[in-house]
Amino acid sequence: MIRLLSVLVLLSLGTSTLPAQAAPAADNASVAAVGMFWQQLAGYILQSAKDMPEEKYSYQPTPEVRTFGQLIGHVAGAQRMICAAALGEQSSGEADIEKTVTTKAALIAALEASTTYCKRAYAQADAATRAPADLFGMKVTRFHALTLNATHDGEHYGNIVTYLRINGIVPPSSRGGM
Repeated sequence: MIRLLSVLVLLSLGTSTLPAQAAPAADNASVAAVGMFWQQLAGYILQSAKDMPEEKYSYQPTPEVRTFGQLIGHVAGAQRMICAAALGEQSSGEADIEKTVTTKAALIAALEASTTYCKRAYAQADAATRAPADLFGMKVTRFHALTLNATHDGEHYGNIVTYLRINGIVPPSSRGGM
């Protein structure tokens, strides 16, 4: 986890020099850098959810892992829970969506809603993210929660890529132009 967070920070430091990206304001440089990384991943996950045919939402590579639909529900619920912590707000359990929402349309709607909610969290100034947050019974900063959310999305996008490829679908990140 430490190695992954280190890579995330190094990647985020380099993203502010990309020509297509405007440099973040000095009071929001750290959150903006992690936010750009998260926004790209969230976009890939949403596009993947749209690309997978509804009949494949029940697909699971082995019985021990989530179905594709459960994976999308897990990401939606986790984003909602982690971004709530980053905003200093209360949220329902992260598994609620995964366990209760089953159709493609409803899962995409839940994912879009959690992504919209998270945009508020990533709009905070760096100073605001130094405030404490409670996450998984630990006292962390709100910035920690934002970084964890981006890392978590990256972890599960890796799972999603596998599910897509096994089903003959090229993942959004491999298509170019995104």
